[in-house]
Amino acid sequence: MLKGHQSWIFENRPSIIGAATVVGPFEGQGPLAEDFDIIHGDIYLGQDSWEKAERTLLEEAGKLAIENAELTQEQINFFIGGDLMNQITSTSFAARTLTVPYIGVFGACSTSMESLALAANLVNSRSAKYALSSACSHNATAEKQFRYPTEYGSQKPPTAQYTVTGAGASVVAHKGDGPYITSATIGRIIDMGITDPLNMGAAMAPAAVDTIQAHFRDFHIEPGYYDLIVTGDLSKIGHEIARDLFRKHKVPMQQTEFKDCGMMIYDYDKQLVQAGASGCACSAVVTYGHLLKKLRKKELQRILVVATGALLSPISYQQGESIPCIAHAVSIESEELKK
Repeated sequence: MLKGHQSWIFENRPSIIGAATVVGPFEGQGPLAEDFDIIHGDIYLGQDSWEKAERTLLEEAGKLAIENAELTQEQINFFIGGDLMNQITSTSFAARTLTVPYIGVFGACSTSMESLALAANLVNSRSAKYALSSACSHNATAEKQFRYPTEYGSQKPPTAQYTVTGAGASVVAHKGDGPYITSATIGRIIDMGITDPLNMGAAMAPAAVDTIQAHFRDFHIEPGYYDLIVTGDLSKIGHEIARDLFRKHKVPMQQTEFKDCGMMIYDYDKQLVQAGASGCACSAVVTYGHLLKKLRKKELQRILVVATGALLSPISYQQGESIPCIAHAVSIESEELKK
């Protein structure tokens, strides 16, 4: 099960048998709109607060993922998920509605792959038959908590990112027709001393590079093993920094396609998103929507999804702390293991 220093290999190849993505209206105007299951026309989702809207996004994604897996909520052994809110209340309150045994996790924007890695670990070890993994975020809730309320209308620098309004969920099972979760690499904290919460890409890029290099080292592979390596939400600034770091460390990323979810979900020419997207839902909806469809169509055979997270809080920022960052990588393959 343990491979190298910080990776897991899933020999039983847990399968993603159902997934769902629910997004807001702004995400529905982007280039991946056709890959989302539900696009809401109102960011309040009929609720009376942003926070209740975020919870509703996750409730819908979780229920639809279970339905797409052709299961009932009673058959799910564990629900693993998290979000950006204080005490991960969006996910905990959604868990209250789903009534599934619950494991709450916080990895900031790395939560999507943290929860998927843990779900795969539980299923692979036969500690669960079915596990639901998820992540969610909402633009207005994240802006209010970590920066300035949207109503304030503060000007943002080019390094700032736009938090995705959405939720993604997947059901991981012992058996299925794929895609299959084959391995995961758990990241370590990397802190380069950056204190600016409006420059998350620069803060998170070194953590993404560190985890990707650890993954190659633990599995004795090179980038070309994958058709696609995609980071969570480094967006333009962080993606370029990551490329520079790979060149500096002589990692041959030119062997594969290297992309970023934060640069995929919005249309830079038409949508004003500064450096690109961020948020727990960023990598969740791109992976469980766009990328899973490509895997199922066999347009991609092997991918490595590396979700990145900035582990700051409003208190740590106000006290002048730097931003500790982390990245978790999960490999997903479309083909069954050839005996």
